[in-house]
Amino acid sequence: MFMLKRLCVTSALGLLSLSAAAEDFHSNVGTPVSTAELSKFFAILPNGTGLPPGKGTAAAGEKIYADRCAHCHGARLEGLREVGGPPLVGGRGSLATDKPLKTVESYWPYTSTLYDYIWRAMPFDQPGSLTPDAVYSLCAYILSMGKIIDGKQVMDAGSLPKVVMPNVNGFYDGSDPDVEMNRSQHPGTPK
Repeated sequence: MFMLKRLCVTSALGLLSLSAAAEDFHSNVGTPVSTAELSKFFAILPNGTGLPPGKGTAAAGEKIYADRCAHCHGARLEGLREVGGPPLVGGRGSLATDKPLKTVESYWPYTSTLYDYIWRAMPFDQPGSLTPDAVYSLCAYILSMGKIIDGKQVMDAGSLPKVVMPNVNGFYDGSDPDVEMNRSQHPGTPK
C-alpha cells in the first residue's frame, strides 16, 4: 500500500512538472510572424507575384556562376553527376525519348520556378545566401546559355515572368473533360 501511495505521489509530481513545461511551451503560441519569416514558406507564382526588387544580367551571372555554381554544375552548365550537380541546359526535345534529359531548358515550365529554386536552395552549401540581384543575374545567365533569351536582356521582376520557357505547355493542368466531370460529381474537388 505504501508503495502504491508513493507511486501516485511521484506520478502526480511528474504530471505537475509536465504541465508546467507544457505551459512554458505554449506561451509562444500566437506570437506574430513577420513578413520576412512568412515569405520563406511561399513560392513565387508563375506570373511573377512574389519576385523581389532587383535586376541582373547574363554577364554578371556568368561571374557569379563561375564562383558559386560551376563546381557542381560544370563550367558549361553540363552538370557534374559525381558531385550531385545536374545539368542546367541541353536536352530540349528529349523528354519523349528513351533518354530524357531534364534541365531548366528542357523541363521547367516557368522562369519564376528557376528564380524561386535558386533563391531558396542554392548554392547547395549555402542556400539562401544569394542576393536578389545575384539570383536575377544567374537566371539571365542560365536562360541565355539555354538560348531562351538574348544574353543582353536584363532580368527583373517585370521581365523574368514574361520569358516563355520551351516546355511551358509540357505539363498537364487538369483541365480535361474527365476532370471536369469528376468535379461535378464530387463538389469540392480542387481545381
